[in-house]
Amino acid sequence: MIFLRCLDRMLFKSVSVVAQLFLVGAVGAGFWQVIARFVLESPADWSEVLTRALLIWAVLLGVALAFRQGAMLGVELLRTVLGPLYRRWLEWTVSLVCAGFLGFLGWIGGQMTWRVRFQTVPSLDISISWIYIAIPIGATLAAIAVLARLSDPAETPVLRNDAQG
Repeated sequence: MIFLRCLDRMLFKSVSVVAQLFLVGAVGAGFWQVIARFVLESPADWSEVLTRALLIWAVLLGVALAFRQGAMLGVELLRTVLGPLYRRWLEWTVSLVCAGFLGFLGWIGGQMTWRVRFQTVPSLDISISWIYIAIPIGATLAAIAVLARLSDPAETPVLRNDAQG
């Protein structure tokens, strides 16, 4: 169990670092586009596409981080009405539905990535599948994050008794 917690922390810490690097790279490429266009008056054709690709990666990795922190579908109205046992059942149900959807999204994203593998991004001269693969990777990491949060007892909210609300 301790091994899984360490693995979980290392995985999502790494995902966080990579997402932040992609975001910094997107800002840098976008900044270069502005400088090239308005200062040098010679716009770079690669910077806009690179900015978009890096933002796609940063967002999809960021979604996994958000799910790991518990920022997923909230059903607060039901949570306030239900007792502690049913609240836990609701938490499991929502988590499993989210993980199932994310798994499906990962599978569909993988299929899309495979289909476009021979197409290239003209200004970057790379396969467009390097951009599309962010979908299955981000969705799979997000599904892992949902399940990791669900199985981590430290992340389980303290259930109040009915007298306290």
